[in-house]
Amino acid sequence: MQQPMPHQLMGYDRAITMFSPDGRLLQVEYAKKTVRQGSTAIGIICSDGILLIADKRVVDSLVVPESVEKIWQIDEHIGATASGILSDARVLIDRAQLKAQQNRVTYDSEIDTLTVVKDMCDLMQICTQSGGLRPFGVSVLVAGIDDHSPALYETDPIGIYFQYKATAIGEGEIEVEEILHSEYKPEMSIEDGLKLSLKALKKVLGENFNSERIDAAYITIADKKFKRVSRQRIEKVASELKDEKKLRK
Repeated sequence: MQQPMPHQLMGYDRAITMFSPDGRLLQVEYAKKTVRQGSTAIGIICSDGILLIADKRVVDSLVVPESVEKIWQIDEHIGATASGILSDARVLIDRAQLKAQQNRVTYDSEIDTLTVVKDMCDLMQICTQSGGLRPFGVSVLVAGIDDHSPALYETDPIGIYFQYKATAIGEGEIEVEEILHSEYKPEMSIEDGLKLSLKALKKVLGENFNSERIDAAYITIADKKFKRVSRQRIEKVASELKDEKKLRK
């Protein structure tokens, strides 16, 4: 009796426009695996704003940590981070920045976060049904303040998006989301969110955790301005977590 051949041998994983017999686009699934191999990024909606925090994965001591950018400003009130192939992310971020600028010039008003996300996802979706292209190997967390209300979206390589209260992408996604599910509270402040995020990253990175490889930014509801968290503030929170752990022991 003839055995069914693996999808790879049948060639269903070689073209993005070809479905496998069980209705899967294998190239898209490979793109999702690429995202899971990327460095961890976290987004959290807080009572006073929204927070993005990311592991820059600086493993070479000769690399200048400040030169590695993992969180980007799209507009005054919108920021983003990503996991996966960061060069793919840069294309999407550049496109989003341009669209935000065009909206201000054309309508003399700030763009809303969902419009930015939909535009990103439109391009990502096109790349899943056009021959000669490959899917974007990246997921993006887009965070913004719209009409004094924080919004957090996660995009997928297939071009779909979801809105979250708190979420994580990258290699530590499972471990971080376990912590978020058990400890996240909508009433927590940005400072509380920063502590929770660093606690989750410390669990994921273990002995490799270092404040220099952490990038963080936030947008408050009050002023709707994208601001980066200083290195001193990250180090202070990290040391507080270390002291709390010692006390528990």
